[in-house]
Amino acid sequence: MSKKPVEKNPPVSRVKIMVFGTFDGLHEGHLNFLKQAKKLDQASFLIVSIARDKNVLKIKGKYPTLNEKKRMILLKKCPLVDKVILSGVKNHIPHILKEKPNIIALGYDQRAYVQNLKKDLKNKGLIVKIIRLKPHKEKIYKSHLLKKYNF
Repeated sequence: MSKKPVEKNPPVSRVKIMVFGTFDGLHEGHLNFLKQAKKLDQASFLIVSIARDKNVLKIKGKYPTLNEKKRMILLKKCPLVDKVILSGVKNHIPHILKEKPNIIALGYDQRAYVQNLKKDLKNKGLIVKIIRLKPHKEKIYKSHLLKKYNF
């Protein structure tokens, strides 16, 4: 009977990092955002929460060009992303609790739903580190600006 090799170092546990966004097309600003999030930990597992079409309408005043299913497919093809999920429609907390991220990485301009996020999650038993990422040429790489100038 052969012996199993003894592992000298146990497998490194992955650090779940969760980001949120509409991702109506993937441009250089989005890729920079995902890279920054991914680099927050060497053993990162990047979870992308895609904004629901109804919520995009509520926040931005219009529907995204690509529907939520097409935006999910687009993000699943991105090599930086480990998992893609849809956000909640009425409540954003349950889908975060389900994933149990260690870190939530927010974009420099993400303000909706985040004012009491850390406190709301703590009240539900999830202690999470929240980090605000740096902008990447924010005067250029904003989806609405790119559409305006046909990039």
